[in-house]
Amino acid sequence: MARDARGDFYPVPIVDQQTRPGVVTRLIIFIVVLTASAIVFGIFRERLGDTFLLGMLGVLAMIGVGYLFATAIGFVQIAPRSVTDELSKAFVDSAPQGLVVTDTKGRIVYANRAYAEMTGAATGTAVKSVEALLSDMPEASGIVSRLVSGLRDGLPGDGEFRLSQAIRPGAEPGARWYRVEARPFSVPNQRQPLHAWHLADISRERAEQERFFLDLQKAIDHLDHAPAGFFAADQEGRVTYINATLAEWLGIDLTSFTPGSTRLSEIVAGGGMALVRSVKADPGSTRNAVIDLDLTKVTGEVLPVRFMHRVSASRDGVGGPTRTIVLNRAEGEDASADLRAAEVRFTRFFNSTPMAIAGIDQSGRIVRTNAPFLSMFGAVVDRDAVDRRVRFDTVIPAQDRAAFAAAFEKARQRQANIAPIDTTLPADEERHIRYYVSGLAEGTEGDGTEEVAIVFATETTEQKALEAQMAQSQKMQAVGELAGGIAHDFNNVLTVIIVASDLLLANHRPSDPSFPDLISIKQNANRAASLVRQLLAFSRKQTLRPQVLNLTDVLADLRLLLARLVGKDVRLKIEHGRDLWQVKADVSQFEQVVVNLAANARDAMSGSGDLTVRTRNVSADEAASFGYRELPAADSVLVEVQDTGTGMTPEVMKRIFEPFFTTKGVGAGTGLGLSMVYGIVKQTGGYVFVESELGKGTTFRIFLPRHVPETKAETAEVTAGEAPTAVAKADSTADLSGSASVLLVEDEDALRMGAVRALQRGGYTVHEASSGVEALEIFKDLDGQIDIVVSDVVMPEMDGPTLLGELRKLRPDIKFVFVSGYAADAFDKNLPADAQFAFLPKPFSLKQLATMVKEMLDA
Repeated sequence: MARDARGDFYPVPIVDQQTRPGVVTRLIIFIVVLTASAIVFGIFRERLGDTFLLGMLGVLAMIGVGYLFATAIGFVQIAPRSVTDELSKAFVDSAPQGLVVTDTKGRIVYANRAYAEMTGAATGTAVKSVEALLSDMPEASGIVSRLVSGLRDGLPGDGEFRLSQAIRPGAEPGARWYRVEARPFSVPNQRQPLHAWHLADISRERAEQERFFLDLQKAIDHLDHAPAGFFAADQEGRVTYINATLAEWLGIDLTSFTPGSTRLSEIVAGGGMALVRSVKADPGSTRNAVIDLDLTKVTGEVLPVRFMHRVSASRDGVGGPTRTIVLNRAEGEDASADLRAAEVRFTRFFNSTPMAIAGIDQSGRIVRTNAPFLSMFGAVVDRDAVDRRVRFDTVIPAQDRAAFAAAFEKARQRQANIAPIDTTLPADEERHIRYYVSGLAEGTEGDGTEEVAIVFATETTEQKALEAQMAQSQKMQAVGELAGGIAHDFNNVLTVIIVASDLLLANHRPSDPSFPDLISIKQNANRAASLVRQLLAFSRKQTLRPQVLNLTDVLADLRLLLARLVGKDVRLKIEHGRDLWQVKADVSQFEQVVVNLAANARDAMSGSGDLTVRTRNVSADEAASFGYRELPAADSVLVEVQDTGTGMTPEVMKRIFEPFFTTKGVGAGTGLGLSMVYGIVKQTGGYVFVESELGKGTTFRIFLPRHVPETKAETAEVTAGEAPTAVAKADSTADLSGSASVLLVEDEDALRMGAVRALQRGGYTVHEASSGVEALEIFKDLDGQIDIVVSDVVMPEMDGPTLLGELRKLRPDIKFVFVSGYAADAFDKNLPADAQFAFLPKPFSLKQLATMVKEMLDA
């Protein structure tokens, strides 16, 4: 490193092998060599002798001539400082940043003029490296140490630091900011890399930044305390900034406010969000809109405001952030307070009403709408369409536009009592809408209004669904009542047939020619009784014996039966839910439900496919996710029966639970299987739903209410006040005879005579009555000497339950057996809790009647 005549620092010249020296340069070199030879000859002539010196001079001359010749032909080249070197040095020297280059040992290879001036070396002091210059300064030593360590690893780095005084001695007093950068670089034909250090005084830049931040802080402070509110939100509706004025109005604590933590929908009240969302910008543009709405304070109160809303969109139509100025409409001069309050009340009413409202001008175009209108018809009409005065009939389906045109014409003529229009949304036929068209009253022509008619719209989808549900429920109830009435009357007929056949069979031997015919009569009567039970199951009037069940155990016991039922070609899979809740149901009836559904699934799959029966718990919160209107929000156990059969059409699905409805061929089914399922599930307190798709299969979902025991020990199913409800099968060897006195009450003569004969054959003394009144008289005439009463439930003048009540007044411990074609729970709720009675459902056989009487007497 050397200093030139101007005081500049530059490195030792590097030989450039590509630069050819000129002739003058070669001559100068040759003359220098000869001069040097002459000086040496003069000094050493006397000591070495002329002969030796002349020889040396000749050698030197030969070397000089050879070098001159070699340079002439280009064999040897001398590289002085080239033009490129001069330009590079001039550029680096003129740079405003200080530059110093050091080797790996920290020795200086080069320093430019700015570095010399910045460090004070230009005044004559020695040039120091950045490390030597700043290592002793606490403010900068940490950064320099980090950079030096990074250079050892071949990594660049930078940093900024502040010094209380400038680095250059004698500089103006005052603090200075500096930026230092360091990076390693390589030089061709040199093994060790060099390190370039840049040092810059950034005090002025820092001062500009501080002034900018101060100005920005002042602007934010002005915005925060402006008389109007302001907020910004991103494209997702998250509030990213809110000024202090708006925060004060809403009661928001800015110290705890986090950008993005609050959504615009949380502070906009009522249907105001529909108005906000309706403002959309075209691709690559912005749009401004004025919106009157209410905001919700932290306290829950509402604040009437006016939005100066600005939205933007990118070129591809994606919505961008929004910026909104908020004006408080609750504030203003006292003179306009009444007018402003009236405007606020009207706007709040207009946008908060649950009905969609639109004003229509003379040509049928929309003049203005409220928030619910944009929310309801947003898929058809947006705010842009309203601004363009789109025709109102665009939200009316084509088939109903004539009806709307007629109603609109009546409104233009200010006619009253315009009939409402029931229709659907053009974009969604599942949503039902009812329109009310009203004309403006006379005297409004001069008030500046453009509307000639007001249209009110309300969604009736839920109402239509409830009406359809109610109609279906009433239909099923009517069919059930009819089926129950038929079943009751038919049970009386079947009881007579079965009792008569039993009497005839008792008087005939198997060898008699008529014996097979009697057996056939009884078998077909029992078959008819089975059909009647199915009708009673549908009408929910059969007798159930509910008990606490674990459906996992029930289905496990039923698995073998189901496998045989569906056949080997159907893949049966039962998926048990974990920790299944208990339910209370009649186990035999529940098994009948599953068997009926499995049989229907088998028939729907044409012999092959997958049948899955799965169970799981459904919490009250999850119940709503199924979308069934009838299903209450309560804990239940779900039983799903899913097949991969042919599926059903919507028309078929509407009728599958109706009795005697079937899609099977003649003789392939009675049409009562699914009716039984419906009735049993309903009578158990559950719900059954079906989902099906043609070609994909059908899924039946049964929801049974969760059973929660009221006490630790579950109450016994038959309480002290109840007797057994039926006799399953009497032991063929049991003694059914007796000598007790029986009062038989039955209004059907044929049935009464058959029962009398059956009991008399068993040795009983039978007193018969055709009504409850007659039975009460007989009981009194016999002074209560009756051991047991067997009575029908439904009778003229006095029914069975009333008769029991009257007899208990005379004899509290009287034993009683009810016989009926209806279920026991149809009347037992009105009986005293301590009444002793049993129930025998119709139709019954002689043996069942005798067994019930015998067991009740022995109880």
